[in-house]
Amino acid sequence: MRIPLKYGLRNLWVRRATTMATAAGIALVVFVLAASFMLSSGLRKTLLRAGNRDRVIVMQRDSYSESNSRFRQSVANQVAAAPGVRAGLEGTPLVSPESVLHLPVARMDDPAKVVSVQIRGVTPSAFALRPEVRMIRGRPPKPGTDEAIVGSALVAKYAGLNVGGSFELHQGRSIAIVGAFEANGSAYESEVWVDLNCMQTSLDWQGTISSVTAQLTSPAAFEPFGAALALDTEEGITSERERDYYERVSNSLSGVIVALGGLVTAIFAIGAAIGAAITMYGTVSQRSKEIGVLRALGFTRFDILVSFALESVALAALGAGVGIALALLTTFLDISTMNASTGAELTFRFTPDGAALASAALAGTLVGTIGGFFPALQAARVSAVRAMRA
Repeated sequence: MRIPLKYGLRNLWVRRATTMATAAGIALVVFVLAASFMLSSGLRKTLLRAGNRDRVIVMQRDSYSESNSRFRQSVANQVAAAPGVRAGLEGTPLVSPESVLHLPVARMDDPAKVVSVQIRGVTPSAFALRPEVRMIRGRPPKPGTDEAIVGSALVAKYAGLNVGGSFELHQGRSIAIVGAFEANGSAYESEVWVDLNCMQTSLDWQGTISSVTAQLTSPAAFEPFGAALALDTEEGITSERERDYYERVSNSLSGVIVALGGLVTAIFAIGAAIGAAITMYGTVSQRSKEIGVLRALGFTRFDILVSFALESVALAALGAGVGIALALLTTFLDISTMNASTGAELTFRFTPDGAALASAALAGTLVGTIGGFFPALQAARVSAVRAMRA
């Protein structure tokens, strides 16, 4: 004979004040863990969307990112002549020489806060190389002019970075924003693209660039492409798959997010488990006569243990469900933070991941179950005779 499940559920409802308080603690655990997973996932996906398996990025050897890479622009010709580079519609190699710098700008909502925005100097070949980039307002910058376009993630959030606005690139040289673009939700949407020649002349960088990105005929073409460029020991350049590059620069910040989320979750989990235990111990104390009646009716100690254990599982599952629901609300938020790997501001969103949400819900349920196990064990040990006399 087994105690009906509705008996435990009814008791949760009868004591709904303590049930809600305990469920809220478990929900907080699940929310923090799920949110940290979603934040890390959003960061990684934003960066990885910028990486294509068929594209390769060439930088100065030993440079961690584009912003600290610098070599002669003539290398772009070597890249274009390397084996495996795909030709565009006009028969020219799909190769884009680019320069990158970080520019301090003030936030519109907090002018006292200055952040670093990545500025990318490009040529028209950058648009042919990246078909995912499309204009949503205005037009592309004209070659040889002091014009720029801004990524959709930056529009109207930073001083001057809006269509029709302007910013100072260097020593009083004003750059006009003539358009805004999207790039399939990738990290490029957190950049400003300016004419490469304009950037070079403004900063006295003539003849030098930060990187060269090339479109390969297939992922398999990377090996012969890289081998050909490795023969150039004078310039000191190296090649990397674009997707591998963005995965590498995402690992640092995403790891920190998960680690901090895990630490906070562990602290909250201990508190939630203690709260669940206190709630269930109080329930056992209040229901000692009920337990005695159940024992007198023939229910075994194991039946009592299972009933109270299932009650704590149901309580934990309730809290976990609330935590997941709250975490999903964060998908409507935009997050802006500095990517420690590149030093530039990056805007992204919380991104739900089925496995991560399931793990967070399981962790919350486990916390509540552990907190309710020992009270359930105590309930199973209640003496029927003593309980009836109490």
